[in-house]
Amino acid sequence: MDTAALARAQEIAAAVIANVSSDQLGDATPCANWNVGQLVDHLVGAQHWASSALAGTEMTETGEGASEGDFGAAFNAAAAATLAAFNEDGALAKTVNPGFGDMPATALLGLATTDTFAHAWDLATATGQSNDLDADLAAQLLASARHAISDAFRSDDGAIFGPEQAAPADANEATKLAAFLGRSA
Repeated sequence: MDTAALARAQEIAAAVIANVSSDQLGDATPCANWNVGQLVDHLVGAQHWASSALAGTEMTETGEGASEGDFGAAFNAAAAATLAAFNEDGALAKTVNPGFGDMPATALLGLATTDTFAHAWDLATATGQSNDLDADLAAQLLASARHAISDAFRSDDGAIFGPEQAAPADANEATKLAAFLGRSA
């Protein structure tokens, strides 16, 4: 995984966010515990989470309430800061702790990329946008997720990932990834 994949996932998420209207913020999403507004807040917050973990600092910006303002601008600013942090010299050689143990910064990059892309799918699906996102990136993320996500990370409540779901036979690559991550397609 490289920073170009994160940049692409962020571009996709930004485009989906740009097409969310404020009257959709209370709508349900494929993430059972979040409505559209909460999912937007999470997308912003996850960018702050990754850059804080990479910097080794306490996360002070959570994204909470981002959906109450210009959430497109909030996401774009947080995404740009995160991408810049991953592109700093030596950043990918670090060991980081994103709150649940030490890991290589490259693993954090993979998590941030997958989280951004998967939640862009969730948001697109919830708001009636096309969820046929970038097929090549989706396939790359699915291959990585199959190696990285064990049953220990899955639970019926989907706290981290839900149980793998069957994707429809004609599913696009992004929907196949979403199903692997526990979304009903």
